[in-house]
Amino acid sequence: MTTSTSRLDTTDLEARVKSMYEQVATQPHQGFHFETGRGLAERLGYPPADLDRIPAAAIDSFAGVGYFLDLATPAEGETVLDLGSGSGMDSFLAALAVGQAGAVIGVDMTPAQLWKARALAAGWDNVTFREGHIEQPPVQDGTCDCVISNGVINLAPDKYAVFAAAAKSLRPGGRLAIADIVTAVQLPEGIICDAALWAACIGGAMQRDRYTDAIEAAGFHIDTVLDNTEYQFRSDGASNATAEYGVTSISLLARRT
Repeated sequence: MTTSTSRLDTTDLEARVKSMYEQVATQPHQGFHFETGRGLAERLGYPPADLDRIPAAAIDSFAGVGYFLDLATPAEGETVLDLGSGSGMDSFLAALAVGQAGAVIGVDMTPAQLWKARALAAGWDNVTFREGHIEQPPVQDGTCDCVISNGVINLAPDKYAVFAAAAKSLRPGGRLAIADIVTAVQLPEGIICDAALWAACIGGAMQRDRYTDAIEAAGFHIDTVLDNTEYQFRSDGASNATAEYGVTSISLLARRT
């Protein structure tokens, strides 16, 4: 599985993803197949004291699948790239760590998420949000110290392109710290080619060992992989997939070689 298949309607997929995450931005408290909000963030391991320091509305629209900033360790003065930044919760937390001498660049393709994140960033001089796709983020090559992403790469049709772009954006020795959905076994073709299931964070999940192989193929050395046992889907269909195919969440730290 290359995660790029001619039978998947990628135009339909992008439209479905934008529609779903527009709702996450504008109506975060409605029911989704996944959790959103502060309760989820705290259960995944985000320190409440840090959450208190960023815009509450960004936390309301948080739909991540794990905590990884302890692995990322963004430091004073660094540049962080957030792939699929959504309403900006991880970007704002990274901005606290890098300080005014650093910079955080969030990239997202959903207009409603970008509008919300940009509005919330008023007064945050070290955070910017740019429109773009995570396969081709609008940043200069070799300018970032750390790339982060939370629950987004599984939505990309070509994950190899995402990891290659992440490596290209990093300085030598730069870090990739992410949380994402993976599977224990290969998903059947009927699920892989269903754009609706991709948009639901199921159909695009890559088999775990192939996912890590794809990261290493992009020029990374994997340091740490952790299971996010506190993450769980809400819908019956997603829960059934978890049981049948071993759909789960991991957090991961890798370094560009």
